[in-house]
Amino acid sequence: MTDRWALAPAEDGGVDVAPLGPDGLPAGPVRRESDLAGAVRSRPEVTRWVWRSTAEVYPRLLATGVRVERCYDIEDAETLLLGHEGRYGEPRSAAAALARLRGGPVPPDPPQRAAEPGAQSPLFEPAGAHLPLPDLLAVYAEQQRRHQEAAHPDRMRLLTAAESAGMLVAAEMNRSGLPWSAEVHRALLHELLGERYAGGGEPRRLAELADEVSAAFGRRVRPDLPADVVRAFAQAGIKVKSTRRWEIESVDHPAVAPLLEYKKLYRIWVAHGWSWLQDWVRDGRFRPEFLAGGTVTGRWVTNGGGGLQIPKVIRRAVVADPGWRLVVADADQMEPRVLAAISRDAGLMEVAGRDSDLYQSVSDRAFSGDREQAKLAVLGAVYGQTSGDGLKNLAALRRRFPKAVAYVDEAARAGEEGRLVRTWLGRTCPPAAGSGEDTAEEAGIPGGEEEPEGRSGWVPGYASTDSRARGRFARNFVVQGSAADWALLLLAALRRTLWDMAAELVFFQHDEVIVHCPAREAEAVVQAIRDSAALAGRLTFGDTPVRFPFTTAVVECYADAK
Repeated sequence: MTDRWALAPAEDGGVDVAPLGPDGLPAGPVRRESDLAGAVRSRPEVTRWVWRSTAEVYPRLLATGVRVERCYDIEDAETLLLGHEGRYGEPRSAAAALARLRGGPVPPDPPQRAAEPGAQSPLFEPAGAHLPLPDLLAVYAEQQRRHQEAAHPDRMRLLTAAESAGMLVAAEMNRSGLPWSAEVHRALLHELLGERYAGGGEPRRLAELADEVSAAFGRRVRPDLPADVVRAFAQAGIKVKSTRRWEIESVDHPAVAPLLEYKKLYRIWVAHGWSWLQDWVRDGRFRPEFLAGGTVTGRWVTNGGGGLQIPKVIRRAVVADPGWRLVVADADQMEPRVLAAISRDAGLMEVAGRDSDLYQSVSDRAFSGDREQAKLAVLGAVYGQTSGDGLKNLAALRRRFPKAVAYVDEAARAGEEGRLVRTWLGRTCPPAAGSGEDTAEEAGIPGGEEEPEGRSGWVPGYASTDSRARGRFARNFVVQGSAADWALLLLAALRRTLWDMAAELVFFQHDEVIVHCPAREAEAVVQAIRDSAALAGRLTFGDTPVRFPFTTAVVECYADAK
């Protein structure tokens, strides 16, 4: 008996299954069964299923109440392997992998479908999705060989397993949804925006603020049109390049205050207003489509719904079910802790292993107790702020933590020179222009203010041909990407701990996790998060003194966690 099986849905609605041996090769004949859920349900001894795509198979299983413990996602593995081999952007479908294996013409990947409110269908169109199980197993066997050729085979295999686990978590989160009170949301919108006018025009409060802006300029100005606002400031003798908050908030003009308030409320109206509520919340749940590993760094995105950009004020609508709680957990100072673990800097690892505040400990060592200066120095090292005060801070940091600074410096040089740059587990950053699928915010780069959430955008340094910009992105990538690898293993460990509980993972964003659970399970969930974080640290980075603590809050409303 083997605990690993492969499956492939067939064109006629059936499913082909076969047992796999320790070497990943078939350990028995391929069998045709009529029902996907039945084929999985009848084999409870199977702990890992090998299949083409989790997005293709797992939502169908969840719809019938069937969960699986582990999986191996062939197409996700192909994405990671292509990146590791310096071939990021080549078609990553199983059909493309098979064509490369056999020397045939490589088909392009099917187009990504647009987000649809309420949809639980696969991310990609199904055309050409079905491959016979023997063909899938040929691709799987070749992937095992390619894993062995990786720079660090064990780490690469762990990354693939973690990413596949993330796919399971994402599918389950898509199924469960985030608890959401439409009643609270509607009351909140009325409080912030006022009455809605017939015909879909701006609500009362926005109309009032628009009038205030126009009155301040002495003429009619459309505050929702940046070019109109820039012209109005110019006519008032004030030169601004944009209407971004950081540029206009210091301007001395009576239009500034109502304009900033208008922009804040306008974004809520457009991004999380009444139309959004109607489209994305049903049956007491907000259901964005979480996509594990949706960016180059491995960070997650959502396909529609703005699931990773819920404004703080809107979080008041995220309310636990009666008798249940939300356990909201934020990783504490994750970036410097990850930098300590990957650089093996003895001084920084010792600081990152203390119970005390990490930035304060760094400040005591290198910045005469100035915590804010220490924080700016550490983040500047990660993000590439190497001019002005940033250069001075970096020099002080380098004296105290030389291996840590040298690690990100080397990553930046590799990026500038067009070399491949990898996370600790082996996720690989393309050397030059790529698909540009990360927004600045998704890539973890500061300055992405007021950019709409989504999968398309421009990442400074990643999609740029400027070598210095690529170097800055590579410097950030080794830290943010390694943090994303750790987070995947955290989710996998937490999912496994919660397996026999009523608790459900309902939200994940970079370094934040939300678990929805009965009140009686809340303390057990808090402990599970702590234990999972520690286990993920050991699995990802090995035996180091670095700790990965979480700040947790048990609340009935998400907004109360902050």
